[in-house]
Amino acid sequence: MRLMPSPSEATPALELHGIDRRCGITQANDKIDLIVRRGTVHAIVGENGAGKSTLMKIAYGLMRADAGTIAINGEAIARTRHRPADALARGVGMVHQHFMLVGSLTVAENLILGHEPTRHGVLDIARAEREIAALAERYGIVVDVRARTELLSVGEQQRVEILRILWLGASILILDEPTAVLTPGEVKRLFGLLKSLVAEGKTVVLVTHKLDEVHAIADRVTVLRKGKVVAELPGDSPPEDIARAMVGRPVLLDVPKAAATAGEVVLAVSGLSVAGRAREAVSEMSFEVRAGEIFGFAGIEGNGQSELIEALAGLRPATAGSVRLRGDDVTRASVGERQQRGLGLVSEDRHRRGLALEMTITENLHLGRLAEVSRPLRLDRAAMRARTAQAIAEYTIAPADPDAVVASLSGGNQQKIVLARELSRPSLRCLLCAQPTRGVDIGAIEIIYQRLLAARSAGVAIVLVSAELSELRALADRVAVLHRGRIVEIVAGASLANPDELERIGGLMTGARA
Repeated sequence: MRLMPSPSEATPALELHGIDRRCGITQANDKIDLIVRRGTVHAIVGENGAGKSTLMKIAYGLMRADAGTIAINGEAIARTRHRPADALARGVGMVHQHFMLVGSLTVAENLILGHEPTRHGVLDIARAEREIAALAERYGIVVDVRARTELLSVGEQQRVEILRILWLGASILILDEPTAVLTPGEVKRLFGLLKSLVAEGKTVVLVTHKLDEVHAIADRVTVLRKGKVVAELPGDSPPEDIARAMVGRPVLLDVPKAAATAGEVVLAVSGLSVAGRAREAVSEMSFEVRAGEIFGFAGIEGNGQSELIEALAGLRPATAGSVRLRGDDVTRASVGERQQRGLGLVSEDRHRRGLALEMTITENLHLGRLAEVSRPLRLDRAAMRARTAQAIAEYTIAPADPDAVVASLSGGNQQKIVLARELSRPSLRCLLCAQPTRGVDIGAIEIIYQRLLAARSAGVAIVLVSAELSELRALADRVAVLHRGRIVEIVAGASLANPDELERIGGLMTGARA
């Protein structure tokens, strides 16, 4: 383990001044100033495309700024020669959202990769294991240094990533969306670790979109919008104030939800099994969803959610069991036949299964629905444009140009188009909705929540898959907890507001029993 010198506490850990970076025609960073004080947790927040990741990649040396200055622990850095190896040598380490571990190697082997200790010219793995185990014990990181990383949980792998940059001597840790795939219990342990690191004098820069987590751990928060710094606030600022700075207008974070008035069973799934790549992805699953109900699925990604939605939509065959829609057996029905019976789909991958990016807003809003605007030998273009204008107004799609190419729109506006098309189907009775706010700006999330709850009030049965437990708490009436393709328990959506219950559910998601 390399030890870094201890600069004066009055010296900022990280300083960025006048940072400019253009990516194509987009000004990703526009004269950004950022000062991160030593021994603090400094959060960087902003909508998608605000410039957060670009700025942190510049700080870590993965990208080069077009203009501006960088200083680490008071030392000015020549940006033309600033690379990740140089950043690490000065004490800056970065944990990426997608981990960089080699699954077939042990924890110790991953940590020393590229920095292998030797004795008399021979790799000294025993020494490395002893030193890494001592470092892990020092920070309360419970990990078997000889375990293969592919056998560790997601939370354990993340702690290994943090341990790796600590081993390399980092005193400034940049974490990019660190809680994106963690259970509530794992988030709690991560925050405990970060607090212990800060108490020792280390500095944490946290890139996140979860405002409740900013409130829980950050000392300061810098808000970016359209490549500029628009606010710097105390970490305990009300989430509403941070959201307003992010979007430029007041945002309703808690969308009112009326009590459910569930009606008849719309979707009935019995003993459903679906094959995956290496093993059965969905195993003997049974549940019912009623009209006017949002039925959620909670689970760590990769536990059968994607395969379940695809099987219900008709995109993937079932190997056993049945799917009934409004009493009709649709287990072997095509996608089109299910749509005719009232099924809609918001796919987790809107680019692959929800949109034709090279087509216009008008054309995308009518994909699979041209029969509704067809006339003998022609399409009713006037009717198409009228329906498009209505959707643009109701969902505040920007730009408000029916002929705009969808590829040019932000992720939030693309998702609004998918929702507008599916929720306006005249025959809609059941909506499959997977990760509806993934990659979506906070302002668009408010609109998406309102539209889903309006559909629920109109009697639509909704199946909601989300990686965000806060989203399930806000929207779902009941939540099925998944582990390895099985439902291990069904809980009331409101129970996710209880911290103890939330942690228990997180345990169920990892295979622990109550």
